[in-house]
Amino acid sequence: METASQRNIAADAPEGGWTALIDDIVDGNWINPETGSRATVPYEKIVIKESLDGAEADLLAGLGLGERYAVVADEATWDAMGGRVATALKSLGPIDTVILDHPHADMGTVNDLTERLAKADAVVAVGSGTINDLCKFVTGRTHRRYAIFATAASMNGYTSTTASITLENGLKVSLPSHAPAGFFVDLAVTAAAPRHLSAAGFADCLVRSVAQIDWWMSHRLIGSLYSGVPYIIQDADERALNARAAGIAQGSISANGYLHRVLTLCGFGVSFTGMSNHGSMGEHQVSHYIDCFAGENHPGTLHGQQVGVATLTMARLQRIFLDSDKPPVIRPTRIDPTDMARRMGGDIAPQCYAEIQPKIFDERSAAEINERLTGLWPTLRRELEAFALPVAEMERLLREAGGPMTAADLGLPADFYREAVLHCREMRNRYTFLDIAADAGLLEDFVAGEV
Repeated sequence: METASQRNIAADAPEGGWTALIDDIVDGNWINPETGSRATVPYEKIVIKESLDGAEADLLAGLGLGERYAVVADEATWDAMGGRVATALKSLGPIDTVILDHPHADMGTVNDLTERLAKADAVVAVGSGTINDLCKFVTGRTHRRYAIFATAASMNGYTSTTASITLENGLKVSLPSHAPAGFFVDLAVTAAAPRHLSAAGFADCLVRSVAQIDWWMSHRLIGSLYSGVPYIIQDADERALNARAAGIAQGSISANGYLHRVLTLCGFGVSFTGMSNHGSMGEHQVSHYIDCFAGENHPGTLHGQQVGVATLTMARLQRIFLDSDKPPVIRPTRIDPTDMARRMGGDIAPQCYAEIQPKIFDERSAAEINERLTGLWPTLRRELEAFALPVAEMERLLREAGGPMTAADLGLPADFYREAVLHCREMRNRYTFLDIAADAGLLEDFVAGEV
């Protein structure tokens, strides 16, 4: 018999249930407004429900993944759901279990896991970011299918077709991979996860405003590809999620349901555009720099936690420009490869320096950008303002969700955080307001006030 609590949960779900719109996109019934054609995404089944207890085997049987399964988890996710999934799958055939010990998504672990999964026809991942990236990448490069049972709403990579992997030289990169055949969310499980995990996922959604501003600016100034489709499909759910930000810190099933919807739809955006720019621009570069170069200073914080702090930094930086009726004036780009090597290491620095060449401007190209800015600025400011959330509102939302707000909250030394904001633009060829600020001679002074 349905309880009053269950009725309240169901009533707060979107009309059509937790996978409304998601089902239409997966089934090929949604029309892409930019192309006029039916959208296609590489997923077979996505299920988000208040409980999946007892349905695990049926969900996987319908995918026809193979005869021998390997269930991959770590100690925490095994206790949260992995043991339950492995027991349920015994009705389908032989089950191997692989329980990883504090895994990292790096090439060493990828190679080890590849060997441990050699006998499996298909892989069933039970976990969140690291477990998903590892299983996704291993099965992608060995041409096998996999499915994922989420244990926390900590990141948007569940439905992404890329995997975040740290290379042998220590550089963290997004590598092409493949999507899960099935993605399954038991909201009772993910809402019961440690609160900081859902807060990290919420922060990864909060980036929308600053990432869209960076991406549109890049499109207008240097002609980068831009698509509004990722924002169209998540707009209503973003507003519904933000209205429930406090529920993230409280372990609300409803808040976690909307969080999973936004994370899922954001992942779909990669399928539509072939890139992650819609949700990963300047703020993510800061987090990547921390992960790659903090070394012993790294406090062990999650990607999403770092992104949340960096999102507030980017919002404040973008505000400097959007509040001015005068366009920024940039100078030729000044980046010192020797200093890059000192900070990044001799292996990584040349790779990054080659990557960023398209956004290193000389006198002529800087003059061209300035001419473009002069003509575009009044219009561009209005366009960018349409994407912006007020900084104070973003701070309130992140605080209510329980996310860290500052470098000190992360446990990261202030000097290193300032270094990350100042130099992270040297890592990737994504043109953001970090580049504008640096080339305009404003970034150092701005960074001096960030903690």
